[in-house]
Amino acid sequence: MRRILVTGAAGAVGQVLLEELAAAGDEVLATDVREPASLPPGIPYETLDVRSDDAGRVVASFKPQVIIHLASIVSPSREMTREFAFDVDVKGTQNVLDAAIEHGVERLVITSSGAAYGYHADNAVPLRESDPVRGNPEFPYSDHKRQVEEMLAGARERHKQLEQVVLRVGTVLGAGLENQITQLFHRPRLIAVKGSDSPFVFIWTRDLARILVRAAGEGPAGIYNVCGDGALSVHDLANALGKPVMALPAWALKAALGVARPLGLTRYGPEQVRFLQYRPVLDNTALKTVFGYTPELTSAETFALWKKAAGL
Repeated sequence: MRRILVTGAAGAVGQVLLEELAAAGDEVLATDVREPASLPPGIPYETLDVRSDDAGRVVASFKPQVIIHLASIVSPSREMTREFAFDVDVKGTQNVLDAAIEHGVERLVITSSGAAYGYHADNAVPLRESDPVRGNPEFPYSDHKRQVEEMLAGARERHKQLEQVVLRVGTVLGAGLENQITQLFHRPRLIAVKGSDSPFVFIWTRDLARILVRAAGEGPAGIYNVCGDGALSVHDLANALGKPVMALPAWALKAALGVARPLGLTRYGPEQVRFLQYRPVLDNTALKTVFGYTPELTSAETFALWKKAAGL
């Protein structure tokens, strides 16, 4: 039996993870700024705000062998500032990392993102774990994940006693899960940039939860891309949804967003075009051959499951 502390347990992935951990029989403490909507029997909850000194206090008290760190701002609200997201994503991770080192935690499992690679025209297709993590300053989530990965790389050099499993996760989908990306799929037509396939790779929430359970136990330490097999272009997604595609030149889309955002018609600016043009396509070979987990659902199957649950 392992003693496992989970941060961000109230999120969509955290809820599924708690179910998987309960089934595995581990001793688990669920933490977040709010109590999860559903707690499996036998799993207690404690408030932990990663921006504060809560991490040190809770880790010192619970004495986990493993920390699974999920707390992150994936879909910020319109009102959320970049400073707040930075405090959660970067400073919060630093606080959890410091607590793990200080209190002798054996392993830190952390969800990074494919966004850490950044949205760049010269990205390899597909991206492997050895490719550079560059992020994009104009995208807070991508930039924060880059900074977190640099922080973790430094810790691996200085604190070799703390094993790390870093998961660079593709777009997570599951029944009932909604985020900034799924908003694109609810629109009457899908927007594409002419000359770009804008591919997506998906991972099922249940697959990700099972990968996290393995990462907390017998799975080898290391860095792994996490996604189902295959990728879907915008046209593939549009065909699956029975919707048309509106393909615009990059310059026209940038101009339209440059006008629409100051008018309050959208929260997105011209920089968002890079998000559509140069989406990271992840290679999951290491996940399957080194880490030892083959996702049950492909990217296409994951999207089909989400689409059915969303009633589209």
